[in-house]
Amino acid sequence: MRKLHLLKFFIPFLFTLLNLSWAYSQTWEVFDNNFHLEKKLAEGEIFLLGNSLRINVSENNLAFLDANYEPFTNIEGASLYQFLEPWIIIENNEKYGALHEYGEQVLPAVYDEIQSYYTLLLGRKGEEFFVYNRGKRATNSIGKFSSARIAKNGQVIAKNSDGTYSLPLSENPDHRFISLTDPSTDVIVAKEASGFGLINTEGKYILKPVIDELTHLEENYFYAKNSNEYLLINALSTSADIRYNSFHRISIENEVMVEYIHGKLRRIMKNDGILLDIVGMDSVRKSGSYFNVHFRDGTTGLLNKEGQWEVKPNKTATGIFPGNEGAYGAKIGDGFGFINASGDTLVAPKFDQVSVFSEGMASVKMGTKWGYIDHHQALVIPYAYNSAGAFKDGVAIVQAEGKYDLINVNGTSMLEEGPCQRISRTTNGYYLLENNGLFGLAKPDGTIISNPIYEEIRREAKDKILVRKGDKYGVIKENGDFELPLFYNTILFDEKNNKVLAKSKTEKVPEILSKKELKKRRKQKKGA
Repeated sequence: MRKLHLLKFFIPFLFTLLNLSWAYSQTWEVFDNNFHLEKKLAEGEIFLLGNSLRINVSENNLAFLDANYEPFTNIEGASLYQFLEPWIIIENNEKYGALHEYGEQVLPAVYDEIQSYYTLLLGRKGEEFFVYNRGKRATNSIGKFSSARIAKNGQVIAKNSDGTYSLPLSENPDHRFISLTDPSTDVIVAKEASGFGLINTEGKYILKPVIDELTHLEENYFYAKNSNEYLLINALSTSADIRYNSFHRISIENEVMVEYIHGKLRRIMKNDGILLDIVGMDSVRKSGSYFNVHFRDGTTGLLNKEGQWEVKPNKTATGIFPGNEGAYGAKIGDGFGFINASGDTLVAPKFDQVSVFSEGMASVKMGTKWGYIDHHQALVIPYAYNSAGAFKDGVAIVQAEGKYDLINVNGTSMLEEGPCQRISRTTNGYYLLENNGLFGLAKPDGTIISNPIYEEIRREAKDKILVRKGDKYGVIKENGDFELPLFYNTILFDEKNNKVLAKSKTEKVPEILSKKELKKRRKQKKGA
């Protein structure tokens, strides 16, 4: 096993440090995917970094662990400071160093600051900057600057003492720029006296600095103006692809890029060209990722991002919202209702506000309250809420009198203990319940896993939900039963290895009882 000898470093709060204490004898238990105990590990603080990096930190030792949690590289007298994949940053007396995630030391702890990129490290000593190149496995000085940083494309942008900028890793490191910015991942926008240009990952111009105006749109797309010519550019890593050019005026109005021909609005533009070319337009406004297109003849249509009509131009509505299930919310006269793709009225405009149909129902507002209607305009859930969300899997989040609730399609609450102070839907469709700083969880169908009784609750995988009360952690299943008792100081889920690691300060683990067993024992206790 390789050993590196370094000074001792401290661990900052970047990591989730849970009750770190060396005064107690601590043991790590390793469980398989079904929570069967496989082995026990020596004391220390284990960190799971990235997809497969495992590190054990003890008082005087840092060890890189393999899939069996056995050390393969040991660093004596070292602790962690920061993990910026694939780099491990270490610190000693306010000086910084770096290791690669494979355990190789690449920079000693002598730098005032270290920045990282996939294949580069940028270190600073006073005003002098150094670059470590992973491919060349070498560290070189790149000069003294007021400041320097790694750009999104891997070049280094340096600011000189006179306020100009340089690219010290380019073929011309002494060239001075007025400004250098990196709005996208592949190119740097450079400004010189002659104008704006684009520089690629190699530090070379792919668009010469002759552009009067250059605006980043999104991703690698740019809008440019040069004299009387307008350009739409896709900035690739090797070249600037001019996707559209015109001598007619292109401008961005109401977050929409449009083109005028002979002073009249004629085209709606996308990043790389024309989205819609049609005569008679008066104005265009965004509606989510769609466009409300208003014409001089008084018609309005809803255009999608592919340039197709979701709702054909019609005189029924003056404003149209993105829809679902063949119905689109619309401003009709002084009220709101629903129309179809042809502009025919489906639901009369008798509401003060409408939302989108989902699972056959849409929330609508009358006065200050929201209720739900079906496609036949029937009110299926009364006006009782200050806000009402869309139904998903037969469940919706509603709010009334400052409290939030989960309701089913009949309008019945699904929370057995009543409304909560806050409810939010997680990315995997579960519902996080909050009351008085405590948290619970419900399934996507509204079934309660736990009422808000925990200070922390997080679903890691199916039947693996981390919970915490005070400084004690446990794992519960989706029926609320414990897999690991509320007992451990730290619990980690090693997804790559299909293992669960749990640390405690004592060998004695309490008995785990299911909900049924708990109820049975309570009855037996009452009977006695």
